[in-house]
Amino acid sequence: MLGDSHTSIFLQRDISSAFPKSFFNVINVGGATASGLANPNSKTQASQRFAEALADTTAKRVIVMLGEVDTGFIIWYRAAKYNEPVELVMEQAITTYTGFLLEIQSRPASVLCISTPLPTIKDGTGWGEVATARKEVTATQLERTGLTLRFNQRVQAFCESHGIAFINLDGVSLGSDGIVKPELLNSDRNDHHYEPGAYSGILIKPLMEKLATNINPS
Repeated sequence: MLGDSHTSIFLQRDISSAFPKSFFNVINVGGATASGLANPNSKTQASQRFAEALADTTAKRVIVMLGEVDTGFIIWYRAAKYNEPVELVMEQAITTYTGFLLEIQSRPASVLCISTPLPTIKDGTGWGEVATARKEVTATQLERTGLTLRFNQRVQAFCESHGIAFINLDGVSLGSDGIVKPELLNSDRNDHHYEPGAYSGILIKPLMEKLATNINPS
């Protein structure tokens, strides 16, 4: 399991209980971004850490989940800094991300990509380390959510056209007001991750369905 801090959901008891015959080796790199995969000098060194994990593993399946930092912060920040359209910066992130997925697909292992979690940081929020770090971004939660939805749709379309399995949780995560459902918000208001119990509740069934099949048709 390769991804950012949101992959900690795979360390939860609900997940291990639901998959008693499976072991999830979680390579959890906090702050890892899809964009940063192309930068060997990134602060998180995620690309190097993922490469080392892939070189050492004999796993038959590789699960990947990235993009929350990109759609919630990096894409907006870079668009403003370099005076570029948000959609163009998103396209660059998607190109890097999908290239990474193709690299993994070339290995003797099936690849499964999970959709990026929707933004949980509300407008005007001044609490929490993550919220404080992202305060330079002026995009509203609704705008950040819209970008995340488009990001997930684009990555899903790529995966489906390249024989890579994809789990899209947007439909069960999005509320009628266009932002994440309240029940997915963490009980700790300083924590931007989904509430673990609620997250595993929407993830387990589609994960079971995907893991019960040969993920890559090829």
